[in-house]
Amino acid sequence: MTQKIKVLCVDDSALVRGLMTEIINGQPDMEVVATAPDPYVARDLIKRHNPDVLTLDVEMPRMDGLDFLEKLMRLRPMPVVMVSSLTERGSEITLRALELGAIDFVTKPRLGIRDGLLEYTEMIADKIRAASRARIRPAAPAASAPPVATLKRPLSSSEKLVIIGSSTGGTEAIRTVLQPLPPDSPAILITQHMPAGFTRSFAQRLDSLCAVTVCEAQHGQRVLPGHVYLAPGGEQHMRLGRSGANYVVELEAGDPVNRHRPSVDVLFRSAAANAGRNAIGVILTGMGKDGAAGLLQMRQAGAHTVAQDEASCVVFGMPREAIALGAAESVVTLNSMSEHILAHVGDRGNRV
Repeated sequence: MTQKIKVLCVDDSALVRGLMTEIINGQPDMEVVATAPDPYVARDLIKRHNPDVLTLDVEMPRMDGLDFLEKLMRLRPMPVVMVSSLTERGSEITLRALELGAIDFVTKPRLGIRDGLLEYTEMIADKIRAASRARIRPAAPAASAPPVATLKRPLSSSEKLVIIGSSTGGTEAIRTVLQPLPPDSPAILITQHMPAGFTRSFAQRLDSLCAVTVCEAQHGQRVLPGHVYLAPGGEQHMRLGRSGANYVVELEAGDPVNRHRPSVDVLFRSAAANAGRNAIGVILTGMGKDGAAGLLQMRQAGAHTVAQDEASCVVFGMPREAIALGAAESVVTLNSMSEHILAHVGDRGNRV
């Protein structure tokens, strides 16, 4: 029999600890080995039980989750899934936790926490499974660290579009791709799997760190060079559309695709239809298969397509599926992705 994933749950709420235990122990491949009301108790339980995955509350008394995570990733790196509140402060702290090395996060519902968390059962279990298999990354440098060297864009008359999809591990992968890009880079559209309430903070954080302008996308926005458009989390799909000679952002409600809304496949398919060989498609780290079929459509439409390589992925799920389908023309390490994208900006002409 395969050994179960050992989980330690840290939360100051006895209700949440009980619900997480109920959810996790209801899965055939995982079990809660202990729970802790705060990081001080958790520290001793980690030594005693050697868990495979830690679920960690963001806001707790005595020591908050962020401070504990920072110490943990420095002294005993391990897979961590944050349990976050859907608040502006909660989203900012959670994004910092991902920078510090947390694999993923789960949001607590605002109301009806018991029913809300139980509705998330499948998602929580999937994230714990992904975390148990994930590569632990070194913590990102603080925002005050020396800036990343900016690359130069090759001279080209082409106005390419870059279309990016990612999931687990994607927030830091996206930052790694965007930070070296020059301010005159091609327009970039990104679908990152995130719930509502987090993408605005994420866009603001990226905008403060990058030479390109980053925003949470709005319906009808004209797509311009030097700008990055991040799909709003949770409620709508983002597509690349056309208005006369211009590209525009289209946001629309719809059923989840591959269990996600926004879905990477939806964005990639729209780029295949409306940009063809004028686009560069990039699929980054993430669990599942969202984006693989859409990236294949982009390649078939003449786009240059790229998948992140296994060694640099936190979770090699989405890129693996794309590679298996023959959707990726190139497989590139994360640290080389920015340069690779810019090297292909002038390729294949400009068909709009």
